[in-house]
Amino acid sequence: MQPPQTTPRTSSADRTPSRTPNDTDAPVIEVEDVWFHYGDTLIVAGAQLEVRRGERVAILGSTGAGKSTLLNLLIGTIKPDRGRVTITGLPPYDRPKEIFGRFSIAFQSPRLLPWRTALDNVALGLEILGSSRAESREVARTWLTHVGLADALHLYPTQLSGGMKQRASLARAFSVRPEVLFLDEAFSALDEVTAERLRQDFHALSTQENQTAVIVTHNIDEALFLADRILVLGRPGRVIGEVSAKTVDWKNDPALAAGVRAEIVELMRRPQAAAQQRVEA
Repeated sequence: MQPPQTTPRTSSADRTPSRTPNDTDAPVIEVEDVWFHYGDTLIVAGAQLEVRRGERVAILGSTGAGKSTLLNLLIGTIKPDRGRVTITGLPPYDRPKEIFGRFSIAFQSPRLLPWRTALDNVALGLEILGSSRAESREVARTWLTHVGLADALHLYPTQLSGGMKQRASLARAFSVRPEVLFLDEAFSALDEVTAERLRQDFHALSTQENQTAVIVTHNIDEALFLADRILVLGRPGRVIGEVSAKTVDWKNDPALAAGVRAEIVELMRRPQAAAQQRVEA
């Protein structure tokens, strides 16, 4: 699979800077001592993390660990009670106009507009960012081809299977060349065979594109396969463990994968008072 060639956008370049492959040590996301309550309930408690350029980082936790709340803090739909969140150096809640176009999201539900074809759904993000219709459709066509939908460009969402819809969602997320691409349980509603194919496609494309990605999931095996690092959340939401997975071939070393998986399960089962740990694979 070859990475698609896209035409640089001049009209929105100030909003979506090009990625610099050599700047791999610069944090793209920083979360410092972040706290958040829903009413009287503490959801995120002193969360601390960073994501560097070109990394794929999984945020892994059981139901109720605060994964969705942490994602909403990262994309700026809610503001922390205390602490600091930045994407490319900007606080997403306080400066939404400046951060517009710097990240994209593929959700559990594809969220395709029913009155637009697959091609026009993928092109929409580019059009919103200021690209011409012709340029947007050309880039969309390229990305749809690279996710295996070359024969489905002019089909409407009602004519697509669940897996095809999610492929279109991935194409849309990649097409805007974001600084950060978020996956929010993006494969959890699919059957396992389809989900596995999409994970492989996402892994290949994000590797080829040097795409910084944050993968929110409750699926341990998905996190092991997709991520360079795995951050395990405990309740209330904070990082209680970290797995470094970048250099390990989990698919071809099942014994190692099983051992690390067991350690992650043990972390996820621990009570709230669990001390932060680092699991080195």
